[in-house]
Amino acid sequence: MHRSGFVNIVGNPNVGKSTLMNALVGERLSIITSKAQTTRHRIMGIVNGEDFQMVYSDTPGVLSPNYRLQEKMLEFSRSALVDADVLLYVTEVQDNPERNADFLEKVKKMAAAGTRVFLIINKIDLTTQDTLERLVEFWHAQLPEAEIFPISAQERFGVAQLFDAIKEALPEGPAFFPKDQLTDKSERFFVNEIIREKILQNYDKEIPYSVEVEVESFHEEETIVRISAVIYCERDSQKGILIGKAGSALKRVGSQARKDIEDFLQKQVFLQLFVKVDRDWRSNTGRLKHYGYDLT
Repeated sequence: MHRSGFVNIVGNPNVGKSTLMNALVGERLSIITSKAQTTRHRIMGIVNGEDFQMVYSDTPGVLSPNYRLQEKMLEFSRSALVDADVLLYVTEVQDNPERNADFLEKVKKMAAAGTRVFLIINKIDLTTQDTLERLVEFWHAQLPEAEIFPISAQERFGVAQLFDAIKEALPEGPAFFPKDQLTDKSERFFVNEIIREKILQNYDKEIPYSVEVEVESFHEEETIVRISAVIYCERDSQKGILIGKAGSALKRVGSQARKDIEDFLQKQVFLQLFVKVDRDWRSNTGRLKHYGYDLT
């Protein structure tokens, strides 16, 4: 008997969805930082075994959109409700359950209609046993059909038990993807994400949310990969901040990104970074489509 299915991860921003995805997949596929709204795309990670295939999807945090990019991010999250065989609704011990109540209502309807919904209470290492018990009671009342899993994705506590439960919940069927495939994204995509992660880690306020990264060239030679990438921002003032005095800020981002890209590609990397202005790209439908924010 072979089991396979789509396991989609949804929830509010900054509850640990990407950390959980990486823990379940066993690979670092999604950006993890302390900032909210770090995941912008629906990122797929595939786990294969002799008798199973789990197709995980990490999605952007559910939010009330303020501009077109966030509308597209919300579309990615909503799409995860359509094709899920198992839905992981992730919350955490300090999460406000009243945030995005409309989205939670959609999850309740899925559970009532028979979709397997696992309610994940993450970051339990940051609370007490009494508080955790109250949270379990609360969520059981909110989603009575859901199975509840208290975990700490960061500390890997409860992740193995959750993995086993997901495997048992998958429907019988053949694999959807070749058994040696890890993700649906290209190497270029993950290079973009690594660079964007370093921007999130090195800049404050609006800068990380105003940039997009695009690999312009990716040449793989016998002993080295030569990569040229552009960081797009919305304002000339942002460009100056990204570059820094005498290019110091951009050099720091490039050095950190190059090391992680080398770990990811398992090869020496020569990385060139450039900064250009693409005015108001977050609100431009055509530019968003160009950058890959389109479900079609």
